[in-house]
Amino acid sequence: MKFICTKDNLSYALDLVCGIASKHINLPILNNVFIQVGESKVTLMATNLEVAVRVILRAKIESQGEFTVPAKTLTDFVHLLPDEQVELELEGNEVVVKCKNSATKIKGASAEDYPVMPEVEEKNSYVLGVDDFKNSLSQVVFSAAKNEIRPELSGVYFGFFTERFFGLLLAATDSYRLAEKKITVEQGKENFQIIVPAHSVYEMIRLITLGKAKQNENNVRLWVSENQLALRYDDFEMTTRLIDGKYPDYSQIIPTELKTSSTLPINILINKIKAASLFTTTGVNAVSFDLSPEQKTISISSTSTQTGEHASEIEAEVVGEENSILLNHRYVLDGLQNINTDEVEFKVNGTDAPCLFKPKDNDEYLYIVMPIRQ
Repeated sequence: MKFICTKDNLSYALDLVCGIASKHINLPILNNVFIQVGESKVTLMATNLEVAVRVILRAKIESQGEFTVPAKTLTDFVHLLPDEQVELELEGNEVVVKCKNSATKIKGASAEDYPVMPEVEEKNSYVLGVDDFKNSLSQVVFSAAKNEIRPELSGVYFGFFTERFFGLLLAATDSYRLAEKKITVEQGKENFQIIVPAHSVYEMIRLITLGKAKQNENNVRLWVSENQLALRYDDFEMTTRLIDGKYPDYSQIIPTELKTSSTLPINILINKIKAASLFTTTGVNAVSFDLSPEQKTISISSTSTQTGEHASEIEAEVVGEENSILLNHRYVLDGLQNINTDEVEFKVNGTDAPCLFKPKDNDEYLYIVMPIRQ
C-alpha cells in the first residue's frame, strides 16, 4: 500500500473521519481510521458502529492495499506537516509517513478486524440545498432530549412530504420546548418519516461545515430506508442508524389561536432576558414576561433570594389581551439565538399554556416553550 497526496487534501480527509473514531474500550480498533487504497482511488473510513463516514481522497496511487492507523495520532501529526506532498507507505505493521525531509513511522493494525462498513441503500432519494439544510438542522437539534429515557425524543424528526408540509419537516422536543423547521426539497417526492439520533445530526452539521469550507457544491443528497439514513456531499458520505419508534404527534401542542401577539427587535429581547437571567434561582431559571397592549410594552422581571431582583421594559407592538407568562430563560434564549431575523413575534395564550416564538412574517420556523407552573 503506497500513495502520494497533498498535505491539504490528506488533512481535510482526516478531519472528516477523525470525529467519528472514538475511545472504544471493547473494540480498540474503532479508534483507528481505515485506509483503503484501490486501483483508482484512496478511501478513508471511520465508524463507531452507530455512524460511519467514508471520504474519497485525491491521490496518486503507487500500490494497492488496506490498513488501519490510530485516527487521532495520524490527524494530529499531519496537521503539523509543511504544505508539501505527503507519501504514505505500509511497511509491516507500520505506516511510514514521508514529507519533505522527515519520515515518521506510526504503528497500526490489520484491516481484517475492522467492522464492515454499511452499504448505502439508494432508495427514497432527496436533494436539498446544503446551506438551508445545515442551518435548519442547527435550528432544531438543540431541542432534542439530552437523555434516552424516551429514545424517540433524543432524536430529530425528519418528515418527508407529510400531510402537514410538502417538503421536509424537521422537529425536535424534550417535552419542555419544541423547535420545528420547514425546508424546500429540490428533488424527491416519497412520503417517509424517520427519527435521526441527535448526536448524528450534530455530526452532519460538523461534516457539512468542514465540506463547505473546502467545496463549492450547492446541494446535499439524502437516502432514507427503514433503519438507516445516508448523506452524501461532495467527496464524503455519512451513514447513521435510526431510532426505532414513532415520533409523538407534537402538532397538537402548536397553538392555533393566540390571545396576545407582540412584535419586537430580537437583539433587545435577548439582552433584556440575559440581564434578567442574572437574578434567577439556579435550576429554576424563571423569568416573568408581562405583555400590555394598552402600554405597548413587554415587562421582563426576575427575583433571586441570593442575587436580588431585576425589572425592565421593552417598547413593542402588542395586540390582544393583557397577558403574563413565566418561562425558563435558558429555553427562551436557545430558541431566540436560532431565529435569524431582526424582529421576532412572541405570542402568548396565558400562564398555563405554551407560548410561541417565530421570525416576523415567516412561517418556516417556530419555537414553542412550555411555561413554568406557578
